Amino acid sequence: MTTLWFMILTGLLIGYAVLDGFDLGVGALHLWLARTDEERRAALNAIGPVWDGNEVWLIAWGAAFFVAFPRAFAVGFSGFYLPLMIALWLLMGRGVAIEFRHHVTDPLWQGAWDVIFSISSLMLALLYGVAVGNIVTGVPINEQGYFQGLFEWMLNPYALLMGLFSLVILLSHGASYLCVKTDGALQVRAHDLATRLWPALVALAVAVTVATFGAQPRMLQNFETAPPLLVVPVLAIVFLVLMRRLQRRRLSGGAFLCSCGLIGVLLASTAIGLYPFLMLSHPHPERSLTIANAAAAPGGLLAAALWMIPGTILLAIYQVFVYRTFKGKVVLGTGAHY
Repeated sequence: MTTLWFMILTGLLIGYAVLDGFDLGVGALHLWLARTDEERRAALNAIGPVWDGNEVWLIAWGAAFFVAFPRAFAVGFSGFYLPLMIALWLLMGRGVAIEFRHHVTDPLWQGAWDVIFSISSLMLALLYGVAVGNIVTGVPINEQGYFQGLFEWMLNPYALLMGLFSLVILLSHGASYLCVKTDGALQVRAHDLATRLWPALVALAVAVTVATFGAQPRMLQNFETAPPLLVVPVLAIVFLVLMRRLQRRRLSGGAFLCSCGLIGVLLASTAIGLYPFLMLSHPHPERSLTIANAAAAPGGLLAAALWMIPGTILLAIYQVFVYRTFKGKVVLGTGAHY
């Protein structure tokens, strides 16, 4: 049952990263790619119907983490309290900016919310990568099982490299999404940017892979124990190559799907490498939190699974309906809200 919950958490996190990842990328590019008010409205309308639904996956992940592994939830959320509060404020900043921008037709008002939206999105894309970097390298957990995180300690070189990789991959993801949803000059600039970001994405992927195995050698153990699992990281290479070929042919839909697949398999590979650990302890690995010593009671895990799995299926069905309803290119007019 604990392994099932580990897989549920991984699936929810992948769902959030893939879905909210593209609107984070669109937000981070908002001031750069969209140069006129009409283009910025088009970019906002591209994500407007779906951005809040995308964030539900993060809420579901937090709830699942709490009910399945309460000890790891308590240690992690207390230790990462400051960055979590920063992330919460950034999430609120994005939401308020999206909703408030169109309330007043004044360039100063709209420009201020555009800046808040773009900076909040960019910082979140960076911060998420930094968080993953710290989970991979491990955190200091004392004999009593407490972790008191220091923000400056969390900004270590490996975590910052992971943060940069996260930012670049989400910028590319957002640009690919704009290629699918927009037309005209905005689409051309988005395609050019996605094409230019591909070499940086490959270089950072190689650098992060080497740095990961250097910083945390145990990430290789599960792949060595079960070689068939190597198909997951190999798929990352496949998606990268396919993305490049589809970009050159201007098949934006296929390139975007490859971007979704790339993010998914990268997170899946990280989860495989970490299993069964939820929070590695450094420099005392014996204090690490695993799916065994941090799990709730078996009855609680079963009861939670009985509502979590159907709830996630309903969420997926709802989002499929929303994406089908709002499929196609953004056309500004009477139906545009931003």
